[in-house]
Amino acid sequence: MASTTSSSSRNILTNALRGAGLMDRDERMRDIQDKPGGRKGSSKIRAHRQRPVDNYKDQASGPSRVSMLTSRASSSEPLSIRGASRPTAAGRIRRNAVSMNTSKVPGMPATSTTNVGIKVMDQWREFVRSRYNRETKFLNLERMLDDPIVQKHNLLVPGVPGSSGKETAIMFKLAAQLRPAVQTLSLANNHIQSGKDISSIGMFLPKLANLSLANNQLKAMDDIRLLTREKNKLDFLRELVLTGNPIKGDDPANTEQYRRDIVKRFPALEMLDNEPIVKVGFDAPIPHTNSSHRLTPVPTTNSFACPMGASFLTGVSGGVVSDFLTRFFTLFDAQRSELLDVYHPAATFSFSANTSIPPRARIQGLHSTLPNQRNLKWDVWVGGGNGGSRNLTRVGNVDKMAQSLHVGRENVIQSVLGLPQTKHDIAGSPSAFCLDGWLAGSTLFVTVHGQFTEEPVSALRSFDRSFVLAPAADDSRAKMKGWAVEILSDQLTVRGYSSSDAWTPGPMIVQPIVASKGSQPPSLEAALASVPEPQREQVARLCQQTGLNVKFAVDCLQQNGWDHERAIANFAQVKGSLTRDAFL
Repeated sequence: MASTTSSSSRNILTNALRGAGLMDRDERMRDIQDKPGGRKGSSKIRAHRQRPVDNYKDQASGPSRVSMLTSRASSSEPLSIRGASRPTAAGRIRRNAVSMNTSKVPGMPATSTTNVGIKVMDQWREFVRSRYNRETKFLNLERMLDDPIVQKHNLLVPGVPGSSGKETAIMFKLAAQLRPAVQTLSLANNHIQSGKDISSIGMFLPKLANLSLANNQLKAMDDIRLLTREKNKLDFLRELVLTGNPIKGDDPANTEQYRRDIVKRFPALEMLDNEPIVKVGFDAPIPHTNSSHRLTPVPTTNSFACPMGASFLTGVSGGVVSDFLTRFFTLFDAQRSELLDVYHPAATFSFSANTSIPPRARIQGLHSTLPNQRNLKWDVWVGGGNGGSRNLTRVGNVDKMAQSLHVGRENVIQSVLGLPQTKHDIAGSPSAFCLDGWLAGSTLFVTVHGQFTEEPVSALRSFDRSFVLAPAADDSRAKMKGWAVEILSDQLTVRGYSSSDAWTPGPMIVQPIVASKGSQPPSLEAALASVPEPQREQVARLCQQTGLNVKFAVDCLQQNGWDHERAIANFAQVKGSLTRDAFL
C-alpha cells in the first residue's frame, strides 16, 4: 500500500475483516512499509537473501539436497559420511588421506615455499656444524656477523637489526641435534641487546654447563630472567660470563647485589664472571655412621706435618740468578719491549689467571680489608695478553689453547705488552719472595713466588713464575745485550693476593690459631652467654677447634644433629667456601 493511502481506506478494510470474523478487536493495520515489531525494534527474523550458489543449484540438473537426504533416511543403507569408509563383507576399508601436489596439477601455480624452507635450514645447519668442536663439546658462536657462511647466505643472527627469536630458536634447535651434546656455549661479542633473542637456550640446551654472554648489550636483570623461565630453566649451568655488559655496571657497591640476583636464578652456578661463587652452609652429605663405625676425629693441630724450608739454589751461582731476576722484573715493570733480546728466538710464553680466592686469604679477609682489593678486575687477565689466560682447568677449546701459547720472541713480547702494568718491589723485604733454582745438565730451572702491585689500581696480587734458562750463546742477542742467560720458556700464574706466610720458613699453618679453653676473648664469652647451658660447652669446643664464631658453630652443630664428630667432618668439607665473617 502506498504511503499516500488515506486513513479512511484503512477503516473500510478493518470493518470488512471484523465483519468476516477475522478480527476480534480493534488493531492498527500495518502496510508493507511498517517495520515488524512496531516500537519494540526490528525482529531477529530475516528474510532469506538469494545467494549466487542458489541460482546455480536451481539450474543444476539432478536431485536436490533435500530429496537426497529423504531417500537416504527411507532406505536401509547406513548413513554414509563423506571421507568415512563403507562397511564390506571383509570389514571396514580404511581410506588414506589424499594430498595433492599443486605443482603437478594443470592450471595450478607451482610453489617453492617448501624447498626454500629446506634450503634455509640447510644453511643454518651448515653454520652451526662449522662452529662446533666435538672433542671439547664447545659451540663457539662468537662474532657471528663476521662468519663467511652468515655473510654468504645473509642469515639473521642474534644482534643484527631485523633478527628475531625465531632465527635464534632455529639455531639452538639445530645445536640440540649435535653429538656429543653441547656442554659449553659462547655468544660473546654479538651486540645482543635483549634476552628475548636468547630465551630459547634452556628449551633446546637444558643441560648446558657453561655459557658466555660477554661483551654484549644486556642492560637489565629481566634479560637474564628470560633465560630461567619456568619451563626453560638452565638447572645444570655451572659457569656464566656476563663481563662487558651494562647489566654488570662499574660500581663496586652494586657488585654484591648483582651477584646475588644472578645466583638466585641459577642454583647450580659455581663461577660467575670468572670468579667463584661462595656458598656458605653446613649441608654437605655426611656418610652414615653407627656405634661400630665412627668417623675418625679430625686432628686439631694448627700446622702441617712437614715444616716449610727456605729458598734454595742448587748447582748454580746465586749471583747469576739474582742478576737475571733483578734486571728482568725491572724491565717487565717499566720497559717490556726491552725484554725482546733475552728471549730465545723459539721461546714460549703463557700465562694463566687463577681467579679463586685463596683459602688463607679468605680466612684472614685480605681480599676485603686491604686497600683497593675490591677494585681489581679479572677480565684484564682472563682476556688480555693477545690470547687470554691459559688456565687449562677452565679452557676446553683447543683453538683457545693454541692462541694462548705464544711461540717466538716477537709473539712473546706482543703478549706481555697486552698485560696490565705491574710493580715488583724487588728492593723491598726479601720475605715477600720465595726463590727455588736447580740445574739439570746445562739447563737452569728457576721458580719465583711473590707479589706485585697492579697499576693503576694500586692493589696487590700474588704470582708464580717459572723460567727455563740456558747459557746465552756468544753470538746471541742476549749475550750482546749483557745477559748471561736467555729464556727458553716463561710461564706466569697470577692469583688473588695471599700473604707471604705461605712460604715463610717454619711450621706451615693450616688452620687459624684460636684461644684455648679458659682464655676466650671477651667477644666470644659474650656470644656464648646467649647459648643454653647444655650446649654452651660443645659450642665453645667447636669454636676452639675450627675458629668458627658462635653463630656459625651453632649452625654447624644443628645441621649435624649436635654430633660433634660429624660437625668437625662437615666443617672440613665446607671450610674452603666460608667467608671471613664465619670466623672469629
